[in-house]
Amino acid sequence: MNVKTIIRNIDYILFGYLVKLIYPKYYRPKVGYKLNFRILLKFSIAQKIFRINGSTPWPVHFTSLVLGHKNITKGFMCDPGDSIGCYIQAYGGIEFGSNVEIGPGVKIVSQNHDLNDYSQAIKANKPIRIGDNVWIGANSVVLPEIQIGENVVIGAGSIVTKDIPANSIAAGNPCKVIRQKEVYSKNIYIINLNRKYKT
Repeated sequence: MNVKTIIRNIDYILFGYLVKLIYPKYYRPKVGYKLNFRILLKFSIAQKIFRINGSTPWPVHFTSLVLGHKNITKGFMCDPGDSIGCYIQAYGGIEFGSNVEIGPGVKIVSQNHDLNDYSQAIKANKPIRIGDNVWIGANSVVLPEIQIGENVVIGAGSIVTKDIPANSIAAGNPCKVIRQKEVYSKNIYIINLNRKYKT
């Protein structure tokens, strides 16, 4: 047994159960991701002591804001707002798949303002849907009712105003498909997670 393995085992024994308790919707690889101690240090002080995004049941960075977290459904290996400077407004509903990476500064807005009364929100007809194995690059914006298919990369700084089909790489303002993407090669469904994921 090497030193890294010993450290990871000790970390899991000492801090793994605490992470499970504090973050009931945190599903990540049991080994090979971040140490549980680092998760507690980086996220839980701001969330659970200073109450910044305090009711969100997964790790959120203190510079990010998650509004309406109860309207978010998410798979495993997906923690909306864990990157720096994100704004996730879910009052109109957001459905995240599994293995969704959200870069720093990403904005996901699920409902908009009434053009004749800016203090009123327009109810969304459908939630934003983001499929499995999606990477949304830094400083991108995803607008209400957008559907992003599985196995998609959204380039940094993109403004997603229309649906993006599966197996594509898209970028720009407005965001458009620039080429097809090969099938995602890693089988995420065989990863040993830190806790049982209920589908």
